[in-house]
Amino acid sequence: MRHLRKGRRLGRSASHRKALFRNMASSLLLTERPDDVNESYYLYNDYLASDTPGTGHNTPKVKGRIVTTMHKAKELRPYVEKCITVAKNAIPHLREAEKFATKAKPNTPEYKEWRNSDQWQQWNAAMAPALAARRRVVAMLGNQRAVEILFDEVAPRFVDRDGGYTRILKLAKPRLGDAGLQAILEFVGNDRDRVKTEAERPAFDSDEESTATPAAEEASADETAAPEGDAADAQAEETNDAEEKKEG
Repeated sequence: MRHLRKGRRLGRSASHRKALFRNMASSLLLTERPDDVNESYYLYNDYLASDTPGTGHNTPKVKGRIVTTMHKAKELRPYVEKCITVAKNAIPHLREAEKFATKAKPNTPEYKEWRNSDQWQQWNAAMAPALAARRRVVAMLGNQRAVEILFDEVAPRFVDRDGGYTRILKLAKPRLGDAGLQAILEFVGNDRDRVKTEAERPAFDSDEESTATPAAEEASADETAAPEGDAADAQAEETNDAEEKKEG
């Protein structure tokens, strides 16, 4: 019995599980890359020493989504959300540092003057927590390109959201080979979250005729009922007058 054991082992050692989560979390973040950039540019750019983006032939079909097994998705979800929380907490420090930053280029007189001023000290103090958060996420993901996407695109998206940055959707079709239970792990709050509205049913000629016919029948019935009612009242008055004369 696996009492006092947190998490699933997933048939792997501790180091293998750690590498698995780092790679899968990086893959989820890399799906948010631009369409014209190849995935190999993000994965192997540090080793190839190339600054030229790829042709984009390996563009993800749906951004912000990966397909994996249900058990891996449940273990990966808190790992990814922890990275997002660390990056999101660094955003206020980055905004504070922008107040003391300079637009001067390095090795220019303006930059050297800013570097030796008290404004640089304030900028350095504001950037220290943000730099620590970035280094922490780099240690968790191990992919510099994924960290850039996390801080530049994903984290600002969830500034006003307290947790729950991802969701798991169960797939009905099992995985081929071992019939494993599959699931989708994706970010929430994307363009696919649309409110469904029902369109108004168009009115055809047959519907207009059917609605107009009962109304016309009711109007004609009211018109015929009115004269009949008046004739009945007149006849009743005549009978009353005749009875009064007989009594008199």
